[in-house]
Amino acid sequence: MTANPVWSVDPRTGKQRERVAVEATAPDVDRAVRAAHAARGALAAAASRTAFLRAAADLLDGAATRIVETADAETALGSARLTGELARTTGQLRAFADVVEEGAYLDVRIDRADPSLTPPRPELRRYKVPLGVVAVYAASNFPLAFSVPGGDTASALAAGCPVVVKAHPDHPATSELCGELLRRAAVASGLPADVVTVVHGFDAGLELVRHPLVAAAGFTGSIRGGRALFDAAAARPVPIPFHGELGSLNPVVVTPAAAAERAEEIGSGLAASVTLGVGQFCVKPGLVLVPEGADGDLLTAALAKQLGQTGPGVLLDHRMRDAFVSGVRERAALPGVTAPVTPGPGGEHTVAAGHLSVAAARLLEGGPYELLLEECFGPVTVVVRYSGAEEAAAVLDRLGGNLSATLQLSRAETEGAPGPAAALIAQVTGLAGRIVVNGWPTGVAVAPAQHHGGPYPAATSHSTSVGGTAIERWLRPVAYQSVPDALLPPELREGNPLGLPRRVTGV
Repeated sequence: MTANPVWSVDPRTGKQRERVAVEATAPDVDRAVRAAHAARGALAAAASRTAFLRAAADLLDGAATRIVETADAETALGSARLTGELARTTGQLRAFADVVEEGAYLDVRIDRADPSLTPPRPELRRYKVPLGVVAVYAASNFPLAFSVPGGDTASALAAGCPVVVKAHPDHPATSELCGELLRRAAVASGLPADVVTVVHGFDAGLELVRHPLVAAAGFTGSIRGGRALFDAAAARPVPIPFHGELGSLNPVVVTPAAAAERAEEIGSGLAASVTLGVGQFCVKPGLVLVPEGADGDLLTAALAKQLGQTGPGVLLDHRMRDAFVSGVRERAALPGVTAPVTPGPGGEHTVAAGHLSVAAARLLEGGPYELLLEECFGPVTVVVRYSGAEEAAAVLDRLGGNLSATLQLSRAETEGAPGPAAALIAQVTGLAGRIVVNGWPTGVAVAPAQHHGGPYPAATSHSTSVGGTAIERWLRPVAYQSVPDALLPPELREGNPLGLPRRVTGV
């Protein structure tokens, strides 16, 4: 049987660019996973992992021109955006090398034996070990930072886990190029190339999550696709952790005081956030609560003006374009929903940005209006006009989990005594993983304190896919009780030969 070819497609024209690879069969996936499993011992030494991660970053930076050109040809994201994304990607690799070098991620804890306690306490020493082979499912909208060389791959390798990446069909040539650079970096660092492998094809993704030697999975994509893989991971004879980032509305609440203070500024900022990357960011603000009245009207007028001046854009593929066009058409057809700036087709291969508007009272009716509470991928947002704080709170109560929630507050609300604004922050804390005040959610800083996740359906776990603590997804704790020092792992020995930070009897 002939394997299905994998083609690189130009989203600006819809035409095939080049044949890149073939879809992996079940035996292909089995070979890739078994090779990765056999290579896991080579990742045991922290020094080897840090050298590998830094070598990978250097090789990617050295091939920047070729990577950016290839990714732009497949995604139409533009060289400026992709150059910045590549810098973020190599920065992540180097940051995880630093995390490994510091060693705190192992969370070493030692409790001395104390026979005087009731009951007596034995000697206990605890740290974290890698899970094993990790399956990574690349994202469509970030061909670098959330794909083959992205944060899931970097954090899993840092943890000591080999990786098999299921490439996204929207950028197979970019995936192959980056995968080859990672494998070259592995060999140059004295590691087997098979610590990273790239496979293609829908069936390969299912085979991967079901493979008995795959110990965990990371996913960024749609609710439908992520939930199918999550269910498959849970249905295995031995279930595995599935860390999926799925979908998010990323609600914004504009208080009446904020609208009175800077309506036009908020409206313009909202338009810029909604249209960034042609609305293809997972933290795009997709639902905005705006107070009724003159100030709210001024804000929405500024939003409409800015959106009206935004030229048509190309989405990542024509399937997404069709979904966007049909999605906004279906939403705009609901009674009481208006389209002050009509989103939809901008041309044969493009889409036009816009926004929809609906009264909060309509939205709270439920029924067909539940559609407005679902993410619509692309340059559109839904403005919900509310008449008071209770109505705004009722709308928020209807939302599922989100990656982010944004509050636009007045100066008095941020500088005065805690009041309604504090209650609002408490409410959105219950439904989002990141709370933004007087900013916009687009743009996720890669930093130790970052959290990129949230309650379901934003994510299937409570971990983050961005920042240093993303490494925790691929580790499990092990405690050693009354084990002689010579038999302990080096990380736990009394003399601390690796110089690791550790907590000893609470100190």
